[in-house]
Amino acid sequence: MEVTLNHLKRPEESAVDVSRRLQKRTRWGELFIQTFLFLCGAVSIFTTLGIVYELGKEALLFFQMPGVTLVEFFTQTEWQPTVGRFGVLPLVSATVVTTVIAMLVAVPFGLGSAIYLSEYASEKARKILKPALEVLAGIPTVVYGYFALTTVTPFLRIFFGEALNIYNMLSAGLTMGIMIIPLVASISEDALHAVPNSLREGAYAMGATRLETALQVVVPAALSGIIAGFILGFSRAIGETMIVAIAAGSGPNFTFNPLQSAETMTGYIARISGGDVAYDTPDYNSIFAIGLLLFGISLILNIISRRVSSRLREVYE
Repeated sequence: MEVTLNHLKRPEESAVDVSRRLQKRTRWGELFIQTFLFLCGAVSIFTTLGIVYELGKEALLFFQMPGVTLVEFFTQTEWQPTVGRFGVLPLVSATVVTTVIAMLVAVPFGLGSAIYLSEYASEKARKILKPALEVLAGIPTVVYGYFALTTVTPFLRIFFGEALNIYNMLSAGLTMGIMIIPLVASISEDALHAVPNSLREGAYAMGATRLETALQVVVPAALSGIIAGFILGFSRAIGETMIVAIAAGSGPNFTFNPLQSAETMTGYIARISGGDVAYDTPDYNSIFAIGLLLFGISLILNIISRRVSSRLREVYE
């Protein structure tokens, strides 16, 4: 560093003058990279704003239609826009039921896989098992949908018999949970792996077992990253389309019984977007209102995720 300053310094020139002269020099390569990165960020922001604008504009057409009110939209339990029934609760309840079932599967199995990979598996086993687990995330969701319909539902009928409909929320939710396990496991494992070894060594020095160290030291230290993974998995489950469109059913049904068929918000959007509905009809315009509602739910979950992560984050030197 001393050699560099001496090389740059002119006679009677102080270090402050050298620093100011270097700051004034235009570095074209760095300027190009900064401009490129700014454009990347600007494109992402303007794309999001464009999506919100289009959703809001089309949703406004729906709410300006005769008979459509915000109160009925959020409180009524019948959704049949063709005959003037505009209560979105049947679609919301089906979305909630399938999402909760999916998280009941994804959270314990995903966190368990992450703890094993981070605290118990050897480095060689980790290099093999983690990519193998992440292969599940690369399977197309339409394959998961038919897996739910042709494999999971017949298996569940062994236990529930005829009480379980062919199209039902239980098999769709279970299959979504299997699909989300790699997401939860990967993010949680990264958070656990980032915990300093000094915390583990301190726990072992106090006589703690490996399980006690994992559950009482490492998991609490990585809690912000783990919860962020849970919330991202929750957002992924709410936005999933193909599995619920194939396996959950295609008719709005206000019920919390997972053995029955029901249509989720994404399933309804997929069905109406198939091309069989005319433009500027209540059914067509309603998909933008539901899309805007989905966007709002995802936005709220992301905000909660950031708040929780920042509040529980711990910094280690």
